Amino acid sequence: MPNTKNFNPNYKHQDFFIFTGLLLWVAICNCYDQHTAVWLTYATCILTLGFCLLPVLMFSFFKQALKEKLSNKKYILYWCGCFLILLPVFTLLATQFQTEPVDLSDKLTTAIGALTLELLLILNQYYQKKVQHIKWIKKIGLENAVLISIVLIALSISIMAVSSLNNPVYQREGFWLIGFEFNIRQLLHNFGAFLSFFSQFLIMYLCGYLLFFINSRWLVPKILKEKGLLIYLLSVSATVALLYPLLAQLLILLPINTVFGRSIFEANPFELENAFGAFAIMLISLPVVLALQWGKQNNIILSLEKEKSQNELDLLKQQLNPHFFFNTLNNLYALSLQKSDKTPESILQLSELMRYTIYKGKEKTVKLAQELDYITDYIQLQQIRLRKTLHFEFVKQVSNDQVEIAPLLLVVFIENAFKHGIEPADGEASLKLSLISNTQTLTFCAENSFDPEEIGPNSGIGIDNLRKRLELLYPGKHTLDISTIGNIFKAELKLQFT
Repeated sequence: MPNTKNFNPNYKHQDFFIFTGLLLWVAICNCYDQHTAVWLTYATCILTLGFCLLPVLMFSFFKQALKEKLSNKKYILYWCGCFLILLPVFTLLATQFQTEPVDLSDKLTTAIGALTLELLLILNQYYQKKVQHIKWIKKIGLENAVLISIVLIALSISIMAVSSLNNPVYQREGFWLIGFEFNIRQLLHNFGAFLSFFSQFLIMYLCGYLLFFINSRWLVPKILKEKGLLIYLLSVSATVALLYPLLAQLLILLPINTVFGRSIFEANPFELENAFGAFAIMLISLPVVLALQWGKQNNIILSLEKEKSQNELDLLKQQLNPHFFFNTLNNLYALSLQKSDKTPESILQLSELMRYTIYKGKEKTVKLAQELDYITDYIQLQQIRLRKTLHFEFVKQVSNDQVEIAPLLLVVFIENAFKHGIEPADGEASLKLSLISNTQTLTFCAENSFDPEEIGPNSGIGIDNLRKRLELLYPGKHTLDISTIGNIFKAELKLQFT
């Protein structure tokens, strides 16, 4: 069997695949009634309509890359240029060529279909990000959504039925059709008939919903899951045998059964056609119910994993704060021994650092500017208490210091540099920091001198906790490289924000 553990499909071009599907289906629809040269016709349709959709196909192929590299305003301009300018232009150019069997309506339909599909994808993306996380929508669930749909369908058909009353187009001698009509005056004038239609249509659909509900709540989760497929199929058969004659008799007794000039349901409730309908509802709903059950289990698993990750992260933060307090107390003690005039100012600065650690450290993210201010204050305090020469350099290339970053990540490298490299040094020491950041990525590099004979510079809980925090906060979106060259220790962290 093929190894699927490392199979990780790339979804960057998913929209391109969907638009390609639209193109192929339109081409198929132009070929289904052909009897000769069908593959030539198919290829002609793909080439002709593909020319119409060329801007859309190109844009969808590079969509993910454009989102990552462009600002929102520039991306919107590119989108408008593609769908509102280039798509109509290419469609207009395609109309200048006569290609059988593709006519003008096919080209216009394809272009309009592409625009509609793109708007549908945008709405779906908005739903995935915003709407589906609203609490009351989460609580609706599939079963309630099906029930709401049934009520709306029954309501719509009842309104159209009443609006079609006394209309010679739909109501003739011997039969009556429901037209696609919506007449408020007719609805108000025949409100009693509307209520009668609505209640009867609702009963009809609720009979099918009852079978779906039994399948969803009992047969699949209890029988199929615990007893297996054979017992499930036999239980479905027994359920249909028990219910379908009773439900059929109920539907036969509804007055609406004979209103339209012919019986919707046969007079005999034991007709096998009714049983086939019940079986169809059970079997057609099975994939939906299985997807529902899988979704519930998956949500439970994700919730447990998220809770576990949060607990681990909280524990790491609890370990981080005492580690910082020990360092700051040592700083304060050293300053008091030196009887430095800078002691009061340093104590105030230390309190600000501790306040940042306690309060900002609890937040999920902070501004990069805040993190940089914290790092600057920390280095200044460390330099005050050092008795040796420190060659310090900090190079910053930050295009946007308002990007969000997890707090107290970068300072770990600096704490590690002072504790294991700079403070134990007998003579001069060096520390070189580099930060390159934009809206998509951040690269932070710390190089410090150390004594190779001393304990490794990456010892202690700081670096270990940092690795664990990165796995929890930026899974699959970070790289941490630690290396030593002679007496230089180098740590480089790369984060990907999008």
